[in-house]
Amino acid sequence: MADAPPLEIPEDGRLAANITHFARALRKAGLRLGPGKVLGAIRAVAAAGFTDRRDFYWTLHASFVSRPEDRAIFAQTFRLFWRDPRYLEQMMSLLLPSIRGLQEDRKAAAAERRAAAALLDGMIPEGIEAPPAPDDELQIEGDATGTSSGEERLRTLDFEQMSPAEMAEARRMIARLHLPVPPLASRRTAPAARGPIADWRRTIALSLRRGGEIGTLATRRRRARQPNLVVLCDISGSMSHYSRMVLHFLHAVANQKGAGGWADVHAFTFGTRLTNITRHLARRDVDQALAAAGAEAQDWQGGTRIGGCLHAFNRDWARRVMGQGAVVLLITDGLDRDPASDLAREMERLHLASRRLVWVNPLLRFQGFAPRARGIATMLPHVDTLVAGHSVATLAALGAALSASAGSGEKDRLLALMRG
Repeated sequence: MADAPPLEIPEDGRLAANITHFARALRKAGLRLGPGKVLGAIRAVAAAGFTDRRDFYWTLHASFVSRPEDRAIFAQTFRLFWRDPRYLEQMMSLLLPSIRGLQEDRKAAAAERRAAAALLDGMIPEGIEAPPAPDDELQIEGDATGTSSGEERLRTLDFEQMSPAEMAEARRMIARLHLPVPPLASRRTAPAARGPIADWRRTIALSLRRGGEIGTLATRRRRARQPNLVVLCDISGSMSHYSRMVLHFLHAVANQKGAGGWADVHAFTFGTRLTNITRHLARRDVDQALAAAGAEAQDWQGGTRIGGCLHAFNRDWARRVMGQGAVVLLITDGLDRDPASDLAREMERLHLASRRLVWVNPLLRFQGFAPRARGIATMLPHVDTLVAGHSVATLAALGAALSASAGSGEKDRLLALMRG
């Protein structure tokens, strides 16, 4: 607030309409707003006045912000919408790197890009063109008329082939995905009306109230508990397009509430070293969560040392997060660059410590994929299931792969290719 330019209130008497447009931009950015809150904000501004810029900011803040994770989005949207008369140039400079308005050449803040996209709503003013694609990039165009809807096409489109607009829409689709998990039978029991286990202690206690006569047999059944999910995500250069989308999906899973969720979600990234990003995923705002995770993981788009990173996990973290039968999700293409590590031994240790080990490999998007790389051939025998992870549809299908009754996916077929 202190470093923002003075607030300019328009004199055309359209303040109520501007507040309505501002609320519409906030709603597109992710805030939960309805007509009632908009009317309340207009009445609050009319009652409090708008002679002081801080009063105006906090009046709208009190009217529109109801969750802590919405504060950053509100602040950035307010700055762009109300503070700068040339805010459109700023927004375009955030979304298109080749355009320079008043915005300096810097990285956008956590919620700044989302606020700019919400205010622009996909529109590009006249005279401004998006930067052309590099000449060496292959552009494939086709007529999808009569084939499937745009959303269905986007569900099956490879992340690496998506445009920035399609990536943004895919992230919104991923945020709505769920990863249901069947509960596990615990060793602990609880009283039940028709349970399979006799509760003799409670039966005797009830009989004492009748002078020692046993009238009914009390029973118990095993309690159900939710398992833990441990995710190991490769963020090396060959996985950069996929790891970012997977982390969006992981954030949605970690913040899922209600029945069918996981007890705890532990997330680690690895490239040349292992990084624990679990605490960052606890942030409700996905932009802030991934920005904090990226700041801590210093090996983004670097090399790949799968064996060394798995050794660090098995040594330092396995006993802390793998107790009580955790399900492990290993997301990597398997292209290990560390010949000195004992990858087979570390994969075996990880497999033995997990309740189920599911390998998500984006390379399965290729129809003729074969386990020719040394790292892939070494890792394959030590996983329970091998599935693809290159599109929204494949991420949505992970629920079946994580089930204990699910099959092995592509593992058996690739093992047969190795033996043949």
